[in-house]
Amino acid sequence: MATLADRTARRTAKVRRNVRRSAGDRARLSVFRSSKHIYAQVIDDRQGGTIASASSLEKEMRTTLKTGANIEAAKAVGKRVAERAVAKGVKEVVFDRGGCLYHGRVKALAEAAREGGLKF
Repeated sequence: MATLADRTARRTAKVRRNVRRSAGDRARLSVFRSSKHIYAQVIDDRQGGTIASASSLEKEMRTTLKTGANIEAAKAVGKRVAERAVAKGVKEVVFDRGGCLYHGRVKALAEAAREGGLKF
């Protein structure tokens, strides 16, 4: 029987594989959700580098948010990563939710990134 970590790793790999196949020349908006914070990166897989990133651990975010583990924090991170990506010239991305369901904080981050100017 597979452990929970095995199943999660398999699900994450499956999502990333499908995202990379459908990405074409678009960058990837990757989301990582921990129990206390949320992180987002816009990654260029062809060059192998990060274009823009944001997290609830940033100093400005910690002072304005009550916690990094709620929907308000996810919205703030989504908006900030979108602003930084658009400033670098990236407007179209493919959304990589990792092994998480598209629900709650992950969904709030995605919607805020769309409002911030990213298309996916």
